[in-house]
Amino acid sequence: MSKGMAPVSGCILGQPESGGDDFPQVARAVSAWRTPAFHAVSRILFPSVGSVLAALSVCIGMAWAVTGCTMAPKYSRPAPPVSTNWPDGAAYARVQVVPGAAVTPEVDWREFFVDRKLQQLIELALRNNRDLRLAVLNTEMARAMYGVQRAELFPSAYASASGQRQRASAQLPRMPNQPRTTERYDVGLGLAAWEVDLFGRIRSLKDAALQEYLASEHARRGAQLALMASVAQAYLALAADREALALAQRTYEAQKAAFELVQRQFAAGLVTELELRQAQIPVETAAREVARYTQLVATDENALGLLVGTQVPRELLPSDLGSVEPPPDVAAGLPSEVLLRRPDVLQAEAMLKAAYANIGAARAAFFPRISLTAAFGTASRELSDLFAQGSGTWNYGAQALMPIFDARTWSGLKVSKVQQKLALTNYERTIQNAFREVADALAVRGTIDQQAEAQQSLVNALTETYRLAQARFERGLDSYLTVLDAQRALFAAQQALVSLRLAQLSSRIQLYAALGGGWLPDQEQEFRATAAVGHTYTRPQN
Repeated sequence: MSKGMAPVSGCILGQPESGGDDFPQVARAVSAWRTPAFHAVSRILFPSVGSVLAALSVCIGMAWAVTGCTMAPKYSRPAPPVSTNWPDGAAYARVQVVPGAAVTPEVDWREFFVDRKLQQLIELALRNNRDLRLAVLNTEMARAMYGVQRAELFPSAYASASGQRQRASAQLPRMPNQPRTTERYDVGLGLAAWEVDLFGRIRSLKDAALQEYLASEHARRGAQLALMASVAQAYLALAADREALALAQRTYEAQKAAFELVQRQFAAGLVTELELRQAQIPVETAAREVARYTQLVATDENALGLLVGTQVPRELLPSDLGSVEPPPDVAAGLPSEVLLRRPDVLQAEAMLKAAYANIGAARAAFFPRISLTAAFGTASRELSDLFAQGSGTWNYGAQALMPIFDARTWSGLKVSKVQQKLALTNYERTIQNAFREVADALAVRGTIDQQAEAQQSLVNALTETYRLAQARFERGLDSYLTVLDAQRALFAAQQALVSLRLAQLSSRIQLYAALGGGWLPDQEQEFRATAAVGHTYTRPQN
């Protein structure tokens, strides 16, 4: 039996001893089917006397009494195939993992993304992003499909009305005193081929549709979380590139002024042409970097506009990383508490539950399908007598179909079992992937501050080195090559510092997203409760 698979739930079908062999289950279920419920169905199929309303009442009552039974295996959540604790080591030394502390799913996104401009951009994206809109529409479609499948549990009533006027040929034989022109009028109300779900086939299909709807809702949550993280990352990338552009422009102006000084010295014969050309190198390098970062800023703005889904107001764009209010640190919690609440893990688990329900539907396909048809109304030969006394009519019938030899039922059961194994494997793989993403994010958080501190010290040292090299060149103690080397190293270190500051802020967003984002537990319980009864879940306004 597959991991996480439990025997079929007990009901009038009996409690099987093992979920791995379906043939004994079929035999036991057939034996259990020959119960008072079977004889009640027989009386419906072959009535002797009685009213149609009484017969329908008995049948409907019996159907509702047993309709809660399904042949689906009982679901139990598989154990997560990951460690119960996050990795430890030098990379995680600075990461505080405190059991019982507030974890990411308990932090609303507005409490995490505290920058006001970024909050407004995220709100714009939640309203206008087309990818998120597609996810929402997919959720609505899945909910509608669930409603269609759920409606199969209930009888479908229909009303009918007809009128007919017919004239027979005088050359054809007729009964004595039968007029050549006849009329008939009918009005009726009835049930159209309602399947009595004795063995839970329709209920299992309904449960599968419900889980598919829940999976689509979790997919929407995942898309929303990914969108918020992407907007934040694009916002920070734009801020970093704007800061790097400003750095390149300052460097270009400084190197241009230094080059003009060397030009004057060359004109006075104080320096060689080699030193003049060496002084020109950082100017052209800085000019190239100005053009490159100008391009990056433009593409960052385009990427942010695509994520937001509309034109981004200029006043909402960041000027540099220093103007961005950093998000707070969040506690990672414990893997068993956090990973199972990630949207992608919940989506995979919902699909696993749907696979369990499909097994129940495949098992129920081996048993009879009983459908009822009934109608009552009035009929008369004159329209004025349609509702006169004695014009009432009724009819009802039942049909039972049971497969005797149909290889498709066995193949369908095998398919449903393989699909359950696929869903289980995908669920476990999703948890393992989530564990790795969180572990990677924790490793970055545990080392990025040290990298930034070391880089800042390097920038300070290179700034002083460049100042001393420039002073020695101006006094004629060193060649311009020393100044050039110091300037190159300083500019590269300053660019690396901007990148590390960006990585510092991005690592917090990466950890927040890897831990599942902001989904409050009470909201999750409300969503599950309302979805279970078929009501609409109203999401919080973003």
